[in-house]
Amino acid sequence: MEMVPSEENQLVPKEGMFWSCRQSIFDEMKKRFSQIENASEEPRVLCLVQDTTNAKTVNERLTLNLPASTTLSKLFEDVAHKASYVNGTFDLAWGKTGDMGSLDPSSEMSLTESGFEPGKRNFLQLTDKDGEQPQIASDESGTAGSSGLDDSSQERFIGPLPRDGTVGCSSDYSSPSYSYSSILNKSDTGYVGLVNQAMTCYLNSLLQTLFMTPEFRNALYNWEFEESEEDPVTSIPYQLQRLFLLLQTSKKRAIETTDVTRSFGWDSSEAWQQHDVQELCRVMFDALEQKWKQTEQADLINQLYQGKLKDYVRCLECGYESWRIDTYLDIPLVIRPFGASQAYGSVEEALQAFVQPETLDGANQYFCERCKKKCDARKGLRFLHFPYLLTLQLKRFDFDYTTMHRIKLNDRMSFPEELDMGPFIDVEDEKSPQTESCTDSGAENEGSCHSDQMSNDFSADDGVDEGICLDSASSTERVLKPKSSLTFELFSVMVHSGSAAGGHYYACIKSFSDGQWYSFNDQHVSKITQEDIRKTYGGSLGSRGYYSSAFASSTNAYMLIYRLKDPSRNAKYLDCDDFPEHIKHLVQREKESEEQEKRQREIERNTCKIKLFCMHPVKMMAMMENKLEVHKDKTLREATEMAYKLMELDGVVPLDCCRLVKYDEFHEYLERSYEGEDDTPMGLLLGGVKSSYMFDLLLETRRAEQVFQPYKPGEVMVKVHVVDLKSDTIAPPVSIRAYLNQSITEFKQLIAQATELSAETMRVVLERCYNDLRLLYVPNKTLKAEGFFRSNKVFVESSESPDHQVTFTDSLLWKLLDRHGNTIRLFVSLPVQSPGTNRTICQKVGGDTEEGSKGNRNSVEAILEESTEKLKNLSLQQQQGSSTSDSQKSSDTSDFEHIESPSPSQEPDSSSVSAVVAVDNRELENRIRAASGGSGGGAYSDPETQFPGEERSDSEVNNDRSTSSVDSDILSSSHSSDTLCNADSGPIQLANGLDSHSITSSRRSKANEGKKETWDTAEEDSGTDSEYDENGKSKAESYYLYFRAEPYAQEDGSGEGGQKCVLVHVDKRITLSAFKQNLEPFVGVTSTQFKVFRVYANNQEFESVRLNETLSSFSDDNKITIRLGRALKKGEYRVKVYQLLVNDAEPCKFLVDTVFAKGMTVKQSKEELMPQLKDQCKLDLNIDKFRLRKKTWKNPGTVFLDYHVYEEDINISSNWEVFLEVLDGPEKMKSMSQLAVLTRRWTPAQMKLEPFQEVVLESSSVEELKETLSEISGIPLENLEFAKGRGTFPCDISVLEIHQDLDWNPKVSTLNVWPLYICDDGAVVFYRDSTEEPMEQSEDERNELMKKESSRLLKTGHRVSYSPRKEKALKIYLDGGPVKDPGQD
Repeated sequence: MEMVPSEENQLVPKEGMFWSCRQSIFDEMKKRFSQIENASEEPRVLCLVQDTTNAKTVNERLTLNLPASTTLSKLFEDVAHKASYVNGTFDLAWGKTGDMGSLDPSSEMSLTESGFEPGKRNFLQLTDKDGEQPQIASDESGTAGSSGLDDSSQERFIGPLPRDGTVGCSSDYSSPSYSYSSILNKSDTGYVGLVNQAMTCYLNSLLQTLFMTPEFRNALYNWEFEESEEDPVTSIPYQLQRLFLLLQTSKKRAIETTDVTRSFGWDSSEAWQQHDVQELCRVMFDALEQKWKQTEQADLINQLYQGKLKDYVRCLECGYESWRIDTYLDIPLVIRPFGASQAYGSVEEALQAFVQPETLDGANQYFCERCKKKCDARKGLRFLHFPYLLTLQLKRFDFDYTTMHRIKLNDRMSFPEELDMGPFIDVEDEKSPQTESCTDSGAENEGSCHSDQMSNDFSADDGVDEGICLDSASSTERVLKPKSSLTFELFSVMVHSGSAAGGHYYACIKSFSDGQWYSFNDQHVSKITQEDIRKTYGGSLGSRGYYSSAFASSTNAYMLIYRLKDPSRNAKYLDCDDFPEHIKHLVQREKESEEQEKRQREIERNTCKIKLFCMHPVKMMAMMENKLEVHKDKTLREATEMAYKLMELDGVVPLDCCRLVKYDEFHEYLERSYEGEDDTPMGLLLGGVKSSYMFDLLLETRRAEQVFQPYKPGEVMVKVHVVDLKSDTIAPPVSIRAYLNQSITEFKQLIAQATELSAETMRVVLERCYNDLRLLYVPNKTLKAEGFFRSNKVFVESSESPDHQVTFTDSLLWKLLDRHGNTIRLFVSLPVQSPGTNRTICQKVGGDTEEGSKGNRNSVEAILEESTEKLKNLSLQQQQGSSTSDSQKSSDTSDFEHIESPSPSQEPDSSSVSAVVAVDNRELENRIRAASGGSGGGAYSDPETQFPGEERSDSEVNNDRSTSSVDSDILSSSHSSDTLCNADSGPIQLANGLDSHSITSSRRSKANEGKKETWDTAEEDSGTDSEYDENGKSKAESYYLYFRAEPYAQEDGSGEGGQKCVLVHVDKRITLSAFKQNLEPFVGVTSTQFKVFRVYANNQEFESVRLNETLSSFSDDNKITIRLGRALKKGEYRVKVYQLLVNDAEPCKFLVDTVFAKGMTVKQSKEELMPQLKDQCKLDLNIDKFRLRKKTWKNPGTVFLDYHVYEEDINISSNWEVFLEVLDGPEKMKSMSQLAVLTRRWTPAQMKLEPFQEVVLESSSVEELKETLSEISGIPLENLEFAKGRGTFPCDISVLEIHQDLDWNPKVSTLNVWPLYICDDGAVVFYRDSTEEPMEQSEDERNELMKKESSRLLKTGHRVSYSPRKEKALKIYLDGGPVKDPGQD
């Protein structure tokens, strides 16, 4: 801009330049607005980016709303700018899926081309690149880098950090008074975190502390692993060595600890067990000592962590002292003394209390060996030697005896950065020449210190070390080292955040290399300050009660580790250059392994994983499915070769006869083919590397003489079935491709070319959805208007038949298609005739005897014999007919899908056979009825008489199975086995591999000639659950439905032993009643004399009893079993009767399967039961000496009185269950106002439960119950206590727990209120004498009784204890793993 001097000699813009400048600004703004306006018209892509590299932002999302034309490289720039990262130092991957696929940061593909969806939320994850965290972009203003640790205003980290996808503890806690500091990059801290497996935060804290201990780390590096002597997987020192090397040399942000825990012998379940870090430290040190035996490191733990103290008792009268030497690895410090209201304020105060002696006086006087009497004495502890690494455990976990709960003490306890232990060392001359071994090391130390019994002669070696030097020449002279030798420096604080119920551990550790404090919180490592350490002292603002923090959550120090300040012993961390040779080799191996892992991860990020399908031409012509994993840079030709090998087509089809096409599995639609793109990379063809694709690939095959048909986007696929009305067959599908804008006339021409049918006489029927048929008759209407979609199914028929003139819904074409869509295939197993029936038939067959001639030739046995002979002849005719028609056709192929129609000469034979069977069916029924009605002495004179060969129902055979109805499609033991047509059934028209054979499983099987076909009537469902009426018929109007049956030989051999099977093709709209009537000729008896059982998975059988229901719930290849036995009539219910044996080990025993009827009284049902019980169960009962009662699973319930009527007084349902209970005397229950209670006496003095005894009460009064129990037991009323049993009958409970665990003597006046709720018969009540004390038992007797009770209760399936689950003990297994106890639950 040109400048001129002003009056004040200042340079100002020349006149007129303002306007030109403003104009240029306006032009620029106009251009920007124009760009914005154009962008606003473009679709937008919403991107939600989750930054997983930073714990502070892991729960936050960056939101970008970009134009759809934005390139991937521009997306990376925008994300880098918004996240303040350097572009190229991070990766972006798809989120919300199991397999994350990375995006290409250099790609110039648009977002839509890369798989982003406009108008929807697209989730991305910002991840580390090559294991390195993203670099923060520098900002001159300092905003981006203002989170430096030196900034005093920056809030520091303290407390647990959220973890990425891991569960570190049973509960997550945070303190409101603490704040998170920003997590620094790994390169800034220089340290690597540890991944939390689930609840292994306690392990991570200890491992990081040991790693940051120079003496321990260096000693571990000096140990050399001998692979010939031990398996590296189970070697604890070796796995720790590897872990420490990775912590020191790895470039990862965090590493796994699974190899270490595997060396402990732990499985994955141990990761979900939270343990105490101090307990882990002790157990791990013990394991290392065992592993390091006979090595240079054998005494390492003792040298670093073990101290000594004296446990003494001194007589105050004569000065005699008894003592012993104990070793310790840590010092447990009490936070708050028992019963005190104030906690110790500091570690020094707690240490002083630890060594403060107590006086034994009064009842606690000590027996002095010198005085030979009980004297006052002083008992205490004295430190003799402090370890090089001093461990202090702050005992924050306590037990509240008032609430009987564990609690955590969150009181404040300060600890110094430097701790002077000089004042706590033993400097007095208190050693007596007369000593003895003491047996108690003090309550304060109980369970916390090692108690190694040592010699009474205290040698000089026991005392010489940092803390004290004992001169062997003079026991009274002690020379202390300089005080500085007892100054300890704090370097590790293990913090617990939470309560006694659960929480989270992390460690605050000072590095000896730079003196900086760091927070090691699982995979997150950050710098912290002294102020953060002081925040772990504990305590909170405001006053608290004694146990107000029992379940509060707080963050405070739990374990402190100090190191002795001694320049001569203080070591430094070994550098990589100073590593021993074996460690250098190990480092090299780990680096190679990490590089290999990195390369593999890079390959995974660039691998396209997509579902691959192929219609295999040999393997049952089945649609095979696999997963194709191909690198994005591989070409289509190379991917086709990989798919060729994956589908095992080598030697079956030449490679040049295969190609990959885009495929939609859901719609069975071939979307497009890739002509001329053999050299195109797969990443470009598939739209980039994604975790999942909206489409699949199909490996298509062709014959050598065929040519691949091109598939263009926008085409629809149509499966065309040719219908032949003359043969009543429907051919397998032929696939053609059409366009939605084609007219029906053009579509018919297309079909005519593919099928060689006449387009003028062609009828086209579209099946829009299952069995929804629509005739396409408007010539100019488009396929889109008719409802065509990606994949369609049509039926075509072209003939000169007069059926064209009939309304479609009345035509033969519609009937055939309707039958085709509703016919299912069932496998029916017929019953084996009973021995009695067989004998009768044999006598009739042999029958030239005089007795045979005198018999009634019209008897049911003779008719069954005649029917059986006719069925044999019929089966022979069918076999001959089908063998002459086509001996190669399988009965397992698809139904009604003939390619070739049967010969005309076979049709009359088929119809004649069908007619014979139909006549035989009706004739058989009439003759059986006539025979049963005309002969009063026949075996079947009474239609209600149970069939002699009746078999037990499914509930009798499997009385523990559930009787709930289950969907056949879910529980069916096998889906359609006829998944494809026969490969030889017709010529393949096109080369896509799908034309002659349906992709999906076919629902129907092939219709073979010469089979028995009948059109029978089916009852309309009346909507009731009623069974047969008196005539076994329905009064509703009927219509004809399809039924065809043929003999079937089972391949699995299950039909051996006389078992016959029938393959039935039937319209699933047929009722069960009509279905049974059609089965009569094959079963050999009328439908009233056999039962139908549906077979589910695992061969579970359930009876089908609702005759008016259709077979619509059945599907192809369902199995049915026919059992002989009288079927139910209207108003009848099948009932399973169990015997109730209250004092037996198994109180529920199945007896019989019987029938109760609506309107029948309980007494009548008992009368009908008696002969059945006598015949089948050998129970000869008097009608007044047994009762029936309600059964709810195994619980006895309401007692049924003789005058009760089923369906009026007692609700009854299908497959009902009742208890039969044999009485010792006459029935005491006379009315419903009474209450029958099962009582059992508990005798503590004998540790025994008496047998059950029933008590009948006139009311629900507690007083009446107690009076009755007092009368039968002799226990005084004022001493009698009772409690309700828990769980299901018989309410078993261990005799070791019953005295304390039950709610004895509840304060209620009636039984039907809380907490008893005894409102029905069958409740269990225990009672006892309150003055009777439990039997005294020795430890061995109690253990023996405990074993017996555990065994008894496990056999009955009841829980041994009602106590909550006990915590699992922490163990490290040196032999590779725990030994499973076979008897353990």
